[in-house]
Amino acid sequence: MLRLSEIPDSIGYYLAGFVDGEGSFHLAFRKRADYKLPWKISLSLNVSQKDREILARVKRYLKCGSLRHKGDDIWMWEVSNLTAICENVIPFFRRFGFMSTKKKRDFAIFQRMAELMAGGAHLEKDGIVQLLKLRRTMNDGGKRKYSEKQILDLF
Repeated sequence: MLRLSEIPDSIGYYLAGFVDGEGSFHLAFRKRADYKLPWKISLSLNVSQKDREILARVKRYLKCGSLRHKGDDIWMWEVSNLTAICENVIPFFRRFGFMSTKKKRDFAIFQRMAELMAGGAHLEKDGIVQLLKLRRTMNDGGKRKYSEKQILDLF
């Protein structure tokens, strides 16, 4: 269980600053034949870095996520569990915040997506349309494996 009061300010602000510069919020769609819907929809926060130790520290203080080696001396810490996002990630960054305007904006969108998904919006087409509209405004549009049209055409 994450206890924000037990995280020293110096560590919390350092980690928030690190994620501000190196982290990325995502809403991913993966085709799944074994699901009721044609997509598995998941939120995630990830940070890639050569320095494994700093990522291990992020994982330790936020008490969630997984750390894995991606190859070429690159490590990645990722949180994609909705409960961990709602109970650990969001409270942490609400407390310690971001400095950059872009990350503040993306975090606000990410929070809204988490609220919608916690309410089950990702389990019906209307909710997915809402999530796609939000995703469009996050990460400056970003690269997408599947277009909105490809996602909605499978319904």
